[in-house]
Amino acid sequence: MSRLAARFATLQEQGRTALIPYITAGDPQPSVTVPLMHALVAAGADILELGVPFSDPMADGPVIQAACERALEHHVSLHQILDMVRTFRQQDEQTPVVLMGYLNPVEVMGYQVFSTAAHEAGVDGVLTVDLPPEEAHDLVVSLKAEQLDPIFLAAPNSDDERIRLMTQSGGGFLYYVSFKGVTGANRLDVQSVKEKLTRIRSNTELPVGVGFGISDAESAARIAEFADAVIVGSALVKRIAALVDRPEQIPAQAPQVIAEMRAAMDQVVSTS
Repeated sequence: MSRLAARFATLQEQGRTALIPYITAGDPQPSVTVPLMHALVAAGADILELGVPFSDPMADGPVIQAACERALEHHVSLHQILDMVRTFRQQDEQTPVVLMGYLNPVEVMGYQVFSTAAHEAGVDGVLTVDLPPEEAHDLVVSLKAEQLDPIFLAAPNSDDERIRLMTQSGGGFLYYVSFKGVTGANRLDVQSVKEKLTRIRSNTELPVGVGFGISDAESAARIAEFADAVIVGSALVKRIAALVDRPEQIPAQAPQVIAEMRAAMDQVVSTS
């Protein structure tokens, strides 16, 4: 059983919802990333989503675009990010790590070379934002050959057939984008998301995580009532950005937003 499958199975037994924070690798400087990963786990993260910085992050809003720019100022590469995961694994062999990014860096490395290197580093899943399932066959084959889960994005307009295709090709979990648009926008419609997840679950057995628009403990708790995972990006990256001039304080201070969300999510479980 993969780390992702094992983590979701354990959480299901406990009646808890996964909390998945996103950070951009190398933001604001490479030395911060691994300590921050450990600090996020200590704050209550169940799975880590590590962003691969890219020069044209078209699905991301200004907060994560700026994080990519800060990381790229240090020339953070995909090879370097895999080294970060390898270092993280020296102390944590249990927490699943998902790489999230765009196809170009993977294509440059080569699908099979990347998949082998990612597996050896300790990566568990890969989400390529700009690769739809209809075009993902070659990468999916390479990833699955190395026991890596290909993870796909489902949108509000994804129909039943497309959800089934994502399920057949993918693994780990399905990432549901709560609204059309870029990351960081504040347009979360909880009731609409709940209705969509009911439909998605009729077409997949994969856990379903919800991302985009989850900005605080209250919104995390509301989504946790029905989702299998709450995915948080911009709210955390904003905390990191506020500490750019004090990078040594980031691992101690930025994860507070995750601790607040974890407490609120667990409170929902305990009272339900």
